[in-house]
Amino acid sequence: MTIIQLEYLLAVANCGSFSQAAEHCFVTQPSLSMQIKSLEEELGVVLLDRSKKPVIPTEAGAAVLEQARETLKAYNYIREVVAELKGETAGKLRLGVIPTIAPYLLHKFIPTFVREYPKVELEISEMITSEIVEALKRDRIDAALVASGTCGEGIFEQELFNDRFYAYVSPENPLYERQNIRIEDIDLKDLVILSPGNCMRDQIIELCQARRSMPTHYSFESGSLDTLMRIVDCTSCLTIIPEMSIEYIPADHRDRLKTLAKGAMSRKIAVAVRRTYVKNSIIRVLTETILSCVEQSRS
Repeated sequence: MTIIQLEYLLAVANCGSFSQAAEHCFVTQPSLSMQIKSLEEELGVVLLDRSKKPVIPTEAGAAVLEQARETLKAYNYIREVVAELKGETAGKLRLGVIPTIAPYLLHKFIPTFVREYPKVELEISEMITSEIVEALKRDRIDAALVASGTCGEGIFEQELFNDRFYAYVSPENPLYERQNIRIEDIDLKDLVILSPGNCMRDQIIELCQARRSMPTHYSFESGSLDTLMRIVDCTSCLTIIPEMSIEYIPADHRDRLKTLAKGAMSRKIAVAVRRTYVKNSIIRVLTETILSCVEQSRS
């Protein structure tokens, strides 16, 4: 039994297919299949039910996988401890980022992070929150940048900074003449929001104390705040945007930006990891780099 065999077994269980697991592990499918078959022969049991689509663990496979996760966690922890003793910050970091953070934050810290920690291999994926939670639980990513309080049990969130909400209002909307808008004055039929699956949509609905099926003129599957703002520009609607997006609004459209009454109307940006995650030194320098870059951009 080898670490490689356990990693391949876990990859198939996570991906649900040998081909996707092989792609994930950067090996050929025959090589991956051979290693898992060899492990099964050594243990004398079938670990994966290959007749199912997606492939699922057998009863014996589920038991082995439970121990395999603990073994791989211990193995990675040994490497992490040794790296810290050597004063190194090294390894791969698979980072998920929600769409309402990615366009406004990644470019601020990635150049600095890559320059200062060249031994860390950074792999970034843009995902909605539900995909991030699933990916964290299935070990497809190591960490994520999310809105705090959205990941649920089994995931630890470290809050980084506050991101206030603002209204972006069409000049044709009755609220355009105001500089400070009360949530209760917003006509929900004029409010365009992100499509289902984006956690900021749920935050805005909760903010407006509206029912889940709140009426809107438009609905978008892209999850793009920029798209919402462009729709506002050519209609009489309004939308809610986070503070981190403000600097990218053209100067001649800044008059459409309005503060919201009550300073508590905001979200907190956080780094989320599994509670069993062991690459603590990488997460520490990641958070330090993000906070430093955000502080510089806001000063």
